[in-house]
Amino acid sequence: MKRIYLITGGERSGKSTYAEKLALSLSPHPVYMATAHIWDEEFRQRVLRHQQRRGAEWSNIEEEKHLSAHDVTGRVVLVDCLTLWANNFCFAEKDELFDTEKVLNELKEELNRFTKQDATFIFVTNEIGMGGVSPNPLQRRFTDLLGWLNQYVASIADEVVLMVSGIDLKVKG
Repeated sequence: MKRIYLITGGERSGKSTYAEKLALSLSPHPVYMATAHIWDEEFRQRVLRHQQRRGAEWSNIEEEKHLSAHDVTGRVVLVDCLTLWANNFCFAEKDELFDTEKVLNELKEELNRFTKQDATFIFVTNEIGMGGVSPNPLQRRFTDLLGWLNQYVASIADEVVLMVSGIDLKVKG
């Protein structure tokens, strides 16, 4: 049963909506694992819009870091999103210049523990490295980290979909 999907694209490209429809096509009662840390009112409103889209058929789990702490064996689980999840690891220590290699290894280890379960995993992530190079060193570091994380997840995924303007483009699988 184990299968891994990666849904990637830019902001407001339709990633989450596509992933939610995919999850519901695979299970009448999927799990929604939200990784967001709510840091301000505007972001809280974004989260509320996502929550309002989902019905009672979803089991909801809020988990900022330790995905593997949850048993999802036999379930379809949508993790939204890897971008915010990675962000939670980067700034856990409040160190602005986080160690990219250390954080990437922590993310991979946690992801490997989580995906050892016999489940269907749908990961949503942002493709933030498609624009120009940022003049901000912290942003460049995070862009590198997320790019490497996305490459890793894509390498272990059975299927990768790139969302562009609400259109799904199958990249792998």
